Amino acid sequence: MGGRVRGMNDLLDSVGWWIALALLLFWFVGAYNRIVRLRSAALQAYALLDAALLRQLEFVRAHAEPAPAGPTTAGAVSNAAASLDASAGQLTTLLAATRLHPLRPKGIAALATALHAMLAAWQSLHPDAVVSFDADGTLSRPTPLGGREEALHDQAAAVPLAWPEPSAAAEIARNQFNQAVMQYNAAIAQFPALLVAWIMQLKPAAPLH
Repeated sequence: MGGRVRGMNDLLDSVGWWIALALLLFWFVGAYNRIVRLRSAALQAYALLDAALLRQLEFVRAHAEPAPAGPTTAGAVSNAAASLDASAGQLTTLLAATRLHPLRPKGIAALATALHAMLAAWQSLHPDAVVSFDADGTLSRPTPLGGREEALHDQAAAVPLAWPEPSAAAEIARNQFNQAVMQYNAAIAQFPALLVAWIMQLKPAAPLH
C-alpha cells in the first residue's frame, strides 16, 4: 500500500514538473514571437525609410546645381557644391551598407551623420529650398539643422528635419521607424523578456535622429 502511495506521489511530481516545463516553454515561445514581431515591424519600417531617403537623395542629385553667385561668392558656392556631391556619395554608400543590417546602432549612427551632412550642404546651397514637416506630415516651420544637438538630449523628442524634396514622406517614415525601434527596445529591456532576448542574442536598435 505504501509503495503504491509513493508511486502515485512520484507520478504527480513528475506530471507537475512536465506541466511547469510546458508552461515555461509556452511562455518562452510567446515572448520570443512578440519580440520577433516587433523586430520585424522595425525592419519593415526601415524599408519604408530607406525608400524615402533614396527619393530625397535622387531629388538632391537631380537639383544639385548651385544658385547663381557673384564673383565674391563663387569660391564658397563651389566648395558647397563639392561638399554636397561628396556627402551625397557617402550617403549612397551608407544606405547600401545599412540596408543589410538596419538595426545595428553603429550603422544607423553613421547613416545619420551622412544624412545631416547632406542636408546641411543642401541648405547652404539652397537656403530657401528646404521644407520641414511634423511627424504626422503636416507642414512645420523650417528647422535649423543646428538644433540637432539639442534634440539629442531628449531622444523621445520628434524634432523635424529640413528636407530638400517638398514631401512629408521622409519625415513620416523616419518617425515610424523611430517609434518601431522604441517599441522593440522597450520589449527586450523588460523582465523577464530580456532573458529571451539575451538567450536569442537580440540586441537593441537605434533610432535615426
